[in-house]
Amino acid sequence: MTARSRNGTIVSIVLWMLAGLAHGDGVQKLDQINVFGHYETAVGTSDAASSGYITPQLIDDRPLQRPGEVLEYVPGMIVTQHSGAGKANQYFLRGFNLDHGTDFATYLAGMPVNLRTHAHGQGYMDLNFMIPELVSRIDYYKGPYFAQQGDFATAGSANIHYAESLPNTLAELGIGTEKYGRALLAGSPEFGPGRAVYGIELYHDNGPWEHPDNYRKLNGVLRYTQKTVDSQWGVTAMGYSGKWNSTDQIPQRAVDEGLIDRLGTIDPSDGGRTYRYSLSGDYQKQLAGGLLQTTAYAIRYYLKLYSNFTYYLDDPVNGDQFNQYDNRKILGWNGNWTRPDKLFGLEMTHTLGWDIRQDRLDPVAIYNTIQRQRLSTRREDRVRETSYAIYAENQTHWTDWLRTIAGIRGDRYDFKVDSNIAENSGSRSAAIGSPKLSVVLGPWENTEYFVNFGEGFHSNDGRGTTTRVDPNTGDAVDPVTPLVRAKGAELGIRTEVIPNLQSSLSLWCLHLDSELVFQGDTGTDTAGRPSKRTGIEWSNHYTPNKWLLVDLDLAYTRARFADDNLAGNHIPEALQATAAGGITLRNLGPWTASLFGRYFGPRSLIEDNSVKSKSTTLFNAQATYQVNKQVRLRFDVFNTFDRKADDITYYYASRLPGEPAKGVNDIHFHPVEGRSFRLAALVSF
Repeated sequence: MTARSRNGTIVSIVLWMLAGLAHGDGVQKLDQINVFGHYETAVGTSDAASSGYITPQLIDDRPLQRPGEVLEYVPGMIVTQHSGAGKANQYFLRGFNLDHGTDFATYLAGMPVNLRTHAHGQGYMDLNFMIPELVSRIDYYKGPYFAQQGDFATAGSANIHYAESLPNTLAELGIGTEKYGRALLAGSPEFGPGRAVYGIELYHDNGPWEHPDNYRKLNGVLRYTQKTVDSQWGVTAMGYSGKWNSTDQIPQRAVDEGLIDRLGTIDPSDGGRTYRYSLSGDYQKQLAGGLLQTTAYAIRYYLKLYSNFTYYLDDPVNGDQFNQYDNRKILGWNGNWTRPDKLFGLEMTHTLGWDIRQDRLDPVAIYNTIQRQRLSTRREDRVRETSYAIYAENQTHWTDWLRTIAGIRGDRYDFKVDSNIAENSGSRSAAIGSPKLSVVLGPWENTEYFVNFGEGFHSNDGRGTTTRVDPNTGDAVDPVTPLVRAKGAELGIRTEVIPNLQSSLSLWCLHLDSELVFQGDTGTDTAGRPSKRTGIEWSNHYTPNKWLLVDLDLAYTRARFADDNLAGNHIPEALQATAAGGITLRNLGPWTASLFGRYFGPRSLIEDNSVKSKSTTLFNAQATYQVNKQVRLRFDVFNTFDRKADDITYYYASRLPGEPAKGVNDIHFHPVEGRSFRLAALVSF
């Protein structure tokens, strides 16, 4: 389909849907569904076997070491860390090393979390500003099958909702090993005709490292909502500030030779500081027979990150530490209008949506440093990246057992780069259309069948779209493709044929035109190859009674480059096999207890599969005791069996003092934290 025909299709769908305004029925209000369990994946609740939503009960029952680990509740997702606690997590899903967020889109309170053209990595997704106790629901999706999914949502996406009210005011005080401490105060008082929700968090953690992280966090949320008969509006303010030291990944040879301990570091001056402030307004109203929902937001973001992954490879005198600096403002407006309709006797639902966003980076830069002191500028850019999206989706119930969801999305990106290297300045624009289609069959015997197809994309770093000179070597390079297309398909089945068991099975494939990504560590692009991933996922959630909950998720992926190359066809760091499961015993008198485990399988570290990582299996446990109606005690044990495993593993060249000038190819790993304990007192009033 050409760009012109795609645009014509979008216009036709929009005009057809608008023409139905004159004869549409009113908005249907669904009855509230009270869900018992950790997930809602029942028959009839979603449009793909791999989609669902996570309930607050799971967040309450499962031990949470870092805020970003809430995404590990998404079946098949692995969340790790290769640096200091204040840095964004490392994510893995469906055969992707998602780095810090590329190819997985996340939204919190209607605002995007992924940061494009980021100093450290494309799609950087830092969730340290999230307060888990305020989360009311997490919607998750896999694959690019739905029209509301745009940039980065190739492997999947998650929409995190904050609560509009809390049952009680909550005060929490927690302490733990490694000088862990956390204080939280949250509540939702009535205020005038509306209701406020607030949360204030203080946090500190050293971790087990020889050079303590000394992670300090101050975090706050304030939301106010007001409802009328047919509308609701809300205003949300958030503020987060964090500062930390980093123990980054270390070379295996340094540990084997006794140069450093497994919990040691090569460069103890690594670390960072960040802040994020936002103000957003949201509005819902019944309009023209449908429901309008919209959010406008402004975000102020800052990061100074100091890292040294190669030690003395590039600069044998001063070392290879560099500072990635990101100073940006984001303005955005998104929304959709959904309207039920009836045409030719068929029940339908139409959706029109839009998404506008501008990132103003002033600057985004990489500086060479020593002990956090600047030596020189590697590259420094001022970037304006603006995107516009419009999408339309139609859901039609053809029979009692057949419904379809057809959609199309159009995105346009404008890049403007002002670089300290004149040849790398310039402007670039690109557009892409993404068709979507899903077919849902059933239910028969409490079983549904799904066929999903969709195209999506991820954007590349804006600097790479105009770069013509490598900032490190001065060599001529070609600008990169701004938008990289992905094509995905899935066959799925969801059943409740066994009482109290929700079970979902999906077979999927995903093809990317290019694995090209912007390397924030060097300020350059890495040439990518086309790739293909195929996999199977099986998710099970069993709630036989109100005191026992059992969850089990299994996933296997085959990830390969789609072209022929003598280097090999294995995609480095591609996730292959994962397993996650948990058992929760609730309300046994005053006690509740849970044990959760996850298996993170071995990965190829280079294309010919000659070097592989080890697998990692971890268990975390939690027990709570209800002292009285107001007071509850919670005890968490992380890495319950004190496994000595790796959070993440890489293979590349680095140089220690006295080694050859070209460095040594070696495994570099970041160990998991050893067994640790946390005790918290929670008071409701």
